[in-house]
Amino acid sequence: MPVFKQDASAALTSDARIRGNLPPEVKHTVATILYDFVSRPGVFGASVGHRVVITEASTVPKAEEPSRSETRIVCEVNVTEDMLNPAGALHGACAAFLIDTCTTLVFIAAVRTPGVSASMDIVYHAPAAPGAKLRIVSTAMAVGARIMSARSEIWDDTAKRLCVTGIHIKMEPSAPKKNRQKL
Repeated sequence: MPVFKQDASAALTSDARIRGNLPPEVKHTVATILYDFVSRPGVFGASVGHRVVITEASTVPKAEEPSRSETRIVCEVNVTEDMLNPAGALHGACAAFLIDTCTTLVFIAAVRTPGVSASMDIVYHAPAAPGAKLRIVSTAMAVGARIMSARSEIWDDTAKRLCVTGIHIKMEPSAPKKNRQKL
């Protein structure tokens, strides 16, 4: 697992409030990644990432295969002005950032690695207005030796409707090739 700073005050105060059956150390790691890595100043999306709150971190039985389990992370954030498109609704790029961030938390909880993005498929269903409370439900679909996939749904809890769905595929990166000196 990559090494991340483990003394984030936001993580320390928030991970105790995360519902779910994952061990406290996993909840702490996930919270630390969110609050000390994704939302640190100078990182893309930090102002939005800083406001995301993890509310649940669980392992639940798969609906289609009850003998198997899947990791689930639920996050919440309110739509603010810096998240809007010119039409005044949640920007598609912001939704993609939220899906990327929240599915990465699933992979960290499931296999302790963030991986690198290979692809993301997003469907936009309905707009989310300023002030809406978003609930982002992300679940691991398959986690293999090198390839991982997760689905994410962004729900507008205020309007009670599904706004965005996404499938995110990540992989473990290959080791870098050694530079060869030309003679």
